[in-house]
Amino acid sequence: MEGGGVGEKPLRRIAEAFEGLAEAANCKTASMEVAPFSRACSHVSVLFGCLGIAFKFAEMDYVAKVEDLSKASNSISTLHSLLELDIQQDSVRQAGSHSRNLLRVKRGLDMVKILFEQILVTDGNSLRDPASKAYAKVFAPHHGWAIRKAVAAGMYALPTKAQLLKKLNEDEASAKIQMECYIRTSAPVIVYIEELFNSRQLGIDW
Repeated sequence: MEGGGVGEKPLRRIAEAFEGLAEAANCKTASMEVAPFSRACSHVSVLFGCLGIAFKFAEMDYVAKVEDLSKASNSISTLHSLLELDIQQDSVRQAGSHSRNLLRVKRGLDMVKILFEQILVTDGNSLRDPASKAYAKVFAPHHGWAIRKAVAAGMYALPTKAQLLKKLNEDEASAKIQMECYIRTSAPVIVYIEELFNSRQLGIDW
């Protein structure tokens, strides 16, 4: 899944979608709805595709999980209800459950947030350091040796920062604005999901 057609601005779409979600996350009285959440998350898939072979596993896994949540939104209105249904059916930790998929998607959002933070503070044109740090913090603790080794090898095939920005149709200045926007707006969304799990004593490290 490469960057979109000519003139498309995937980073802008991501930033705009998460601005709406951040409002819902910060509004303590409202529950976050599954449909806009899964729609916003689907825009992030493009980024994993642009990072190449190192994050192929993340792209395939993330896309499948977002697709599941998108289908679930036809019958389940809020993330809170989604979790409650799985709790009632005692299926929260089962492979393929909506709750498990939600937690996996949350990790994808977290990884992109840390990747953007690292890109903004790292000089030079290489993405290897930012991507390695983001992977180590979010995914590595949950992956076996074989996947970690494959990802480490794939880091050598990452695009340069300039190549990534070209795929995303952004220059350095405009990309910085959109990345900062996503970092700011994804943070409350990530916390919202973590609190959803923690408030029911489900934990988030599984």
